[in-house]
Amino acid sequence: MEYTINKLAEMAGVSTRTLRWYDECGLLPPKAIRSNGYRIYGQTEIDRLQQIMLYRELGIELAEIGRILSGEDFDGLNALKNHRAALIAKREKLDMLIKNVEKSISAKRGEFEMSDKEKFEGFKQKLIDENERKYGAEVREKYGNRIVDESNAKVKGLSKEQYEEGERILSEFEATLKAAFETGDPAGEQAQKACDLHRRWLCVFYPLYNKDYHRGLGEMYVADERFRANYDKIAPRCTEFLRDALNVYCAE
Repeated sequence: MEYTINKLAEMAGVSTRTLRWYDECGLLPPKAIRSNGYRIYGQTEIDRLQQIMLYRELGIELAEIGRILSGEDFDGLNALKNHRAALIAKREKLDMLIKNVEKSISAKRGEFEMSDKEKFEGFKQKLIDENERKYGAEVREKYGNRIVDESNAKVKGLSKEQYEEGERILSEFEATLKAAFETGDPAGEQAQKACDLHRRWLCVFYPLYNKDYHRGLGEMYVADERFRANYDKIAPRCTEFLRDALNVYCAE
């Protein structure tokens, strides 16, 4: 079955402007454009739009979605299975946060006393689950189960103040890395400050720190598209810049 841009937009719940933008950036060209200028979409385009929307739901940037869908090894069925697993994990995290909020409401009503530790359990477990889902297999393969399990235990044991300090350091690191990237010098003062903030952040959440481990993370960030997408959101090719800066930092 074929659809005009208006019909497809209505069916998918997106705007025609969004579909035109997807066409302009090469992410979703129509099957054909009629002589009157109408864009026509067929089954292939509908399936591709579904994949785009699912990836967007998971927070993937458009440029990264384009790379994924254009990859020679892209498999639509496996992608749908991965979407299902990711969405189930997302639902479980939301269920956990809902329970945490419900407990907080009960505590506010005076129905029971909720400790400060309990108030942050949902957020810490969400962080652990998200890291396991995104990176668990690769990190366990590279560094072993013991390191990852000890890291998860450390996160669970963080106090409210420690957790918030980790989040503050992460925010400062990202802002500093962005400023450093704009200088273009991975060995410069700003870049090395970003690396030190990255080290401080690691030391909050991970049990063992050494410079070989830190340098290896930089290489892994570049090699894995999920890590790359995380840092390239700060600036295009920022991941390579961070790796180069870490190589300097860890050589000292």
